[in-house]
Amino acid sequence: MQLSKFTDYGLQVLMRLAGTPNQAISTGKIAAEFQISHHHLAKVVRHLGHGGFVTSQRGRSGGLQLARPAQAITLGDVVRHLEQRFALVECFRADGGSCLLRPRCRLRTRLADAQEAFMAELDRSTIADCALSEASSGGPPLAAE
Repeated sequence: MQLSKFTDYGLQVLMRLAGTPNQAISTGKIAAEFQISHHHLAKVVRHLGHGGFVTSQRGRSGGLQLARPAQAITLGDVVRHLEQRFALVECFRADGGSCLLRPRCRLRTRLADAQEAFMAELDRSTIADCALSEASSGGPPLAAE
């Protein structure tokens, strides 16, 4: 299973904000730290805001902050929100796809079980478990441990 770059960036933003919970951080600063396009990161942040994960404040002392405690945000919550259009295989698409093996396919339920197990594992960890401070955020994009 592979998450989109969009979701990867969303997780990175939340991890970074969790590392300094009492400090608002600008989208530009995060984009520079993670070497991500500011324009693309702004789209990610907008989706995180719509999902209730971050709040933003304009102005000199503005920036992004977590909308709720990092301990209250599971990785599964974030992935479900940002990967809404994700389909592991074509028959998982919202429109049902065009699988020629239906109804005799015996793979679909196994893949559904695997996807459910993956999400259950993500639900066991919170953004607080993965918090990232400024000092440790320099360098290339992060991979999950």
